[in-house]
Amino acid sequence: MENCVSREAALSLLKKYNKEHFHIQHALTVEAVMRWFANELGFGSDADFWATAGLLHDVDFEQFPDQHCAKAPELLAEIGASDALVHAVCSHGYGLVSDVAPEHLMEKVLFASDELTGLIGAAALMRPSRSVQDMELKSLKKKYKDKKFAAGCSREVIAKGAEMLGWTLDELMDKTLQAMRASEADVAAELARVAQ
Repeated sequence: MENCVSREAALSLLKKYNKEHFHIQHALTVEAVMRWFANELGFGSDADFWATAGLLHDVDFEQFPDQHCAKAPELLAEIGASDALVHAVCSHGYGLVSDVAPEHLMEKVLFASDELTGLIGAAALMRPSRSVQDMELKSLKKKYKDKKFAAGCSREVIAKGAEMLGWTLDELMDKTLQAMRASEADVAAELARVAQ
């Protein structure tokens, strides 16, 4: 998959429509997680494309929450995004706000890991370290089972994503946790740079 959008253009589009620290941090986290998955699953040559889809998946959410995924194609057109990128971005809201189904492995990974990164991020904030570095799978599973914790993170979507990928829930959680551990410091550094 060819990535015709530079990271600079993608980041500038993200910042044009997203001002809240939380949304920018989430975008950078999902970007890093998608890059990790691309490399881990043998799609290293497409890692930039996977990462761009992660960075821009919620581009329309902050300013147009009622048109989430419906407004995205219009915004993505501003940077000449390919049909493949538009499809990937719109498919992450499948069954919730979009009828564009995830088809490629990359789209399924984005669908599955998006909500989960939010859950893991919320769980990290509850830890004394405020980090994922010392988080274990069993404590993440406990948070997942507690429906009151990070209630906005849909367990149904996470479970459906694992199923789409043909992975167990544990597998999806473990891999996403590894991805977030591997990229935590880089995301923090990038957030500090971008938020200036």
